[in-house]
Amino acid sequence: MGDGKMLEVCETSVGMSSLAIVNTSPHHHVQIKAPIISSYDDDRIRPLLDTVDKLRNLDVMSEGIQLPTIVVVGDQSYGKSSVLESLARISLPRGEGICTRVPLVMRLQQSSSSEPEIWLEYELYGKKKVDKTDEEHIAEAIRKATDAIAGSGKGVSDTPLTLHVMKSGVPNLTMIDLPGIVRIAVDGQPENIYEQISAMIMKYIEPQETIILNVLSAQVDFTTCESIRMSRQVDKTGERTLAVVTKIDLAPEGLLQKVTANDVSIGLGYVCVRNRIGNETYEEARLQEELLFKKHPLSMIDDEIVGIPVLAQKLTQIQATMITRCLPDIVQRINEKMDNSTAELNKLPKVMTSTREALFTLLHIIDDQCMHSTARLADMLGQFSANLQAHPQTVTDEFMMDEIKVLEECKSIGLPNFIPRSAFLAILSQRVDAIHTKPVQFIRETLDYIEGVLLSVLTKYSENFPQIQSSLKRAGRNLITKIKEQSVNRVIEIIEMEKLTDYTCNPEYMTVYTQKIAAQGSFITAVQSNNSNMCNLNASGFGNVQISHLRKYDAQLLRQAFDMKVRITSYWIIVVLRIVDSIALYLQFSVKNLVNSQLQKENGEELVNSSGGGEIEKMLEEPPSMASKREKLKNSIKLLKESKDAVAAIVDQNSGY
Repeated sequence: MGDGKMLEVCETSVGMSSLAIVNTSPHHHVQIKAPIISSYDDDRIRPLLDTVDKLRNLDVMSEGIQLPTIVVVGDQSYGKSSVLESLARISLPRGEGICTRVPLVMRLQQSSSSEPEIWLEYELYGKKKVDKTDEEHIAEAIRKATDAIAGSGKGVSDTPLTLHVMKSGVPNLTMIDLPGIVRIAVDGQPENIYEQISAMIMKYIEPQETIILNVLSAQVDFTTCESIRMSRQVDKTGERTLAVVTKIDLAPEGLLQKVTANDVSIGLGYVCVRNRIGNETYEEARLQEELLFKKHPLSMIDDEIVGIPVLAQKLTQIQATMITRCLPDIVQRINEKMDNSTAELNKLPKVMTSTREALFTLLHIIDDQCMHSTARLADMLGQFSANLQAHPQTVTDEFMMDEIKVLEECKSIGLPNFIPRSAFLAILSQRVDAIHTKPVQFIRETLDYIEGVLLSVLTKYSENFPQIQSSLKRAGRNLITKIKEQSVNRVIEIIEMEKLTDYTCNPEYMTVYTQKIAAQGSFITAVQSNNSNMCNLNASGFGNVQISHLRKYDAQLLRQAFDMKVRITSYWIIVVLRIVDSIALYLQFSVKNLVNSQLQKENGEELVNSSGGGEIEKMLEEPPSMASKREKLKNSIKLLKESKDAVAAIVDQNSGY
């Protein structure tokens, strides 16, 4: 440079590189720094942005999964495009009216190459288009692509246009620039242009994952800005809104009060900037910006909220924080969506491409009809439960004598009034032995009934296929025989389990025990009274019982026996219900599971060889609506799987930060 000046690269107080003009004249040494925009933590941010951009390209948002995004909004002519030009160091379309007519996704990437790479991507008539361009022709390329998407008029479209900029001096950012807000349509614009733009803006800024970059003019009252009104509708506290104040050189007075008073709830703060004017280079614009903020009254504004470099750093940090915070939720939503779509796809009828598959489907229909005969099974289970509970619960007829005999047999050296667990298990074993044949008898009777139902259904639904009836019925009988054998063994195991072990987490046990044990004291007193005429007693919870035979036992043994009686009575309620529930669950599970699998396994080949097709082949045809739904679900699952793969690596990487 001439005039005794030279360029130096310096470090600013916030750690950003800057371009300095130093006067090397012997009489002057004045240094003016113009920060060069650089990225914050490139190694971390670039993979984050790449992942989000890949998810956006995969159109994962069509599945209802929102992505972290910086959305740029502002009223028309507030300098929104100029701010983006300063960040991207490129020229965007200019002119009267709306310059941005489609959502412009600006993907900026720091590059070490001296030659910038710039290209546009968009979808037209269902096909992806890629247009390469350069810095000189970028505005024209954007204008042509916009006309192709939204038409050559002055209307807007919500079909996005993606601008890729790879060059040195730009931050690693992805932003979406939306049309500037206009209140009144001008010549050539649709009458409802305000409603169209408002609806587009609200669609983009409503998701909680969106960071709103609100561009304001220093010349106006912030509270009157339409973009502020919109952002406050979806972000009342302003926790995801950052404001950029432009045109500060035109209205410097009172700016400090505006950005510190925060009358419009800007939670992420303000950044005041000076945009490029006229034919200034971007380097000259940054120098002029820094000089401007050194003049009164703008010099009173904190350096941490002024300048394009500060804006770039803030956006980069905010974006990285938001993406990192949202990634786990995105992974969870992808997994949930994929699980739901997979489950829904699996519920659809299987596509049948052969007679064999059609025959297997017939078997499923038969199985389902068989499973509908549950009303009778419910009645049988109810009768079985009542039968078990009504069965005599004692070995002897005399009240408490079972307990007394067991306690005397299990007597040992130990603490007084302590009931040995072996005594409890002995009583429990006696009771289980008394009913152990009933569950086995019930399962056999139930399966006899199911066999009759199965054979009846097989006969009914295969009557149009006499050539396969005998095979189906034979398979049914074989199946029931197998179920009977397995079920009897399982029931015996259940009974043995109840006989040899004791446990419950059912609160009903303690409720019943507490109620009954309360009568222990009065019962012992009545037994030991000298009233020989009192032979019977109405014991709470046990009814009218004979007590004369108990008078020969001491009080300690009686207390233990009564306690044992209460415990076993309370626990027996649980045991009976558990036996019934276990048998009911096992019965339903085993019948449904074995019928569904074994009929196909045993008779599939035989049915295919013997049926020869016929009427059953009509089942091969799938309705168009079902085919469309199936294809949609398959595409959804494919997209979600690709999205999951894209996110997996970056989630693992970010777990270390």
